[in-house]
Amino acid sequence: MANIRDLKKDINYVLGDIIETVYIWEVAADKANASEGQAIIDEAIQVFDELMAKVNDRSVEDKKAHLKSVRIELEEKATALVEKVNQLS
Repeated sequence: MANIRDLKKDINYVLGDIIETVYIWEVAADKANASEGQAIIDEAIQVFDELMAKVNDRSVEDKKAHLKSVRIELEEKATALVEKVNQLS
């Protein structure tokens, strides 16, 4: 069970850090509530909801393989979000 708890924490921390980075960019660039930043935040929240639903899915037969695929999906989606954050002007 510690593996599930750690995965949930990783999802929360990684996506939370991405959202925090967008907020810092908005403050530094004097672009409060910028549409570009808000779009990235909305996408991060959507990814969070999707991944948490997958982690909490109890109908999976091979739990270990399922959690591994969720962790890989987190890495891929977080990398894509970070690239979007880096492209903010």
